[in-house]
Order: sequence, then structure tokens, then C-alpha cells
Amino acid sequence: MATKDPQATQLARLAGLVADETRAACLLALLDGRAWTAGELARHAGVAASTLSEHLGKLVGGGLLTEERQGRHRYVRLADERVAQLVEDLAGQVSPGAVRRPRNLRESSAGSAMARGRTCYDHLAGRLGIAVTDALTSRGLLRQDTGFALTEEGLGWFDAAGIPLDRSGRRPLARGCLDWTERRPHLAGVSGAALCRHALEEGWCVRIGSERAVKVTPAGARVLGELLGIEAGALG
Repeated sequence: MATKDPQATQLARLAGLVADETRAACLLALLDGRAWTAGELARHAGVAASTLSEHLGKLVGGGLLTEERQGRHRYVRLADERVAQLVEDLAGQVSPGAVRRPRNLRESSAGSAMARGRTCYDHLAGRLGIAVTDALTSRGLLRQDTGFALTEEGLGWFDAAGIPLDRSGRRPLARGCLDWTERRPHLAGVSGAALCRHALEEGWCVRIGSERAVKVTPAGARVLGELLGIEAGALG
């Protein structure tokens, strides 16, 4: 009898963790990079707290989430950037025609906001993320022809913009992440995370609503125009 491939067993277990609508909803919500309480996720997924707790236990046990407790609250977040990449890449495989149409104006507005600009774990996505990525590429700061890589000019641009890049870890400085609404890659990795964090800290972008949507502020539009030559109309 043939011996089972241990890697196949682990892959099947991983797929089983994601292959549940409630758990998938939690993973997508946590792509905002923040820690959520179990109660917040239960309301988001539309299930009872007891049901959600069982699902979270499986996701934590499977290594997709980490948790911490503060008083009565249980907080969970994605385990790391690799999990975020997995979730976003899987979402990118969903055919646009297979996505359910918005049921009301509120859902339609939320969907439009997410498509204009959002965070994908710790970097910018949507039309905003693509606009920034395209601008970096057209100015010779980022290469996409042989995979994503910052050029020497690109490294200098980040330094000049006051956006430090941590090069001490194993995470790549630049990585392409398939944008599930635009169907094109946007900038991820250390540089994508640093740029997103800086944009939020400096008020170039602000979060809107209760999900991952972000919008560019007037000050942000001016700065991005000066630094990258992005026209305001391309920022969402």
C-alpha cells in the first residue's frame, strides 16, 4: 500500500480550515491587520458567540490566527503576513461574477469604498494601492519585470520621504500581491507595509467605516501628487 504524503495531509487540513463560510468571513475581516474581539467577529459573521468561539478555536489551533486575552475580552488577529497573503491570494481567485450582488445601498456603498481603497493586512490595496504601485513603477522606483523589487532609486526615495525600511528580517522588501478587485498586483512586503503605516500615521489616508476601507485626505492627495505625480482622480 502506498504511503501517504504528509504534506498532502497538512494541505488538506489547511484547506479544510478555510473551507467554511464563517471562518472565511473572519479571515477576510482580519485582513485589516487589526486585532478583533470574538464578539466583534461574531457580529460581523452573523453567528452566535458560542458558534464563533468554536470556529476561532480551530483557526488558532491550525496556526492561522493568534490570540490574546485582556480582561474579559479575547482578541484575535492573523498569525502573520504569510497568512494574509494566503487569504488575499485565495480571494483573488474568485471570479467577479461569482461575488454576490449588494442587497442594499449600504452594502453597495461599502463595496465601492473597499474597491477604491483599503488595507490588505498591512499594505494598501484597491485602486489606491494600484495607483501607488503604478506610480512607483513608472518612475523607476519599483521593478515588476522580474518580480517585484525596489531599485536603488526606490530605496533612496523611501529614505528621502522619511519612510524607514526594516531590512533585518526575512520578509522581502517588495512583493507583488494580487489585488482581488483590480486583478493586478499591488505592492506588499516591507516597503508596502511601511508606506501604508506612514500614510495612516501622517494622515495621508484615514480609515472609514468598520471594515478595511480607507480614503485619501486632501493633504494626502497633495503629498502623493508631489512625491509620486499621482493625479487626484486616480486616488479613488
